Amino acid sequence: MNEDIKQSLKLFIVMSRAHKAISEQTNQFFQANGVNPTEFAVLELLYHKGKQPLQKIGGKILLASGSITYVIDKLEKRGYITRVNCPSDRRVTYAEISEAGNEFMSRIFPEHEKHLHELTNALSSEEKEQAIELMKKLGLSIKDLSY
Repeated sequence: MNEDIKQSLKLFIVMSRAHKAISEQTNQFFQANGVNPTEFAVLELLYHKGKQPLQKIGGKILLASGSITYVIDKLEKRGYITRVNCPSDRRVTYAEISEAGNEFMSRIFPEHEKHLHELTNALSSEEKEQAIELMKKLGLSIKDLSY
């Protein structure tokens, strides 16, 4: 195996391990606050972007559309979101964060940000900026490939 290929494999392993370590920590944080990562992602989207058509939420948080209904149902039962029918198109239903959902997110989102900052504090600001640019470059180059 040539050195370039070995290096690519090593990069994949290092990125995967870093992602796993951060994910495990954030998942524990979500669990301690009574939500799972997908529920948090939906709440975070609605908290920051406002109401969203149910049909579009899956694509925005990278979740299969079949699972969205289940997650929305759970969040609605807990009083964190409401469904709102579109007045101009009966086929469209929006998910909107409720007052209880807003209160929940205003309490835990700043903690989540602080937690992520602590998890990534091994890198300087400049290193974080480099990592952001490199990961963007890698991600954008891959979407043009097809197998």
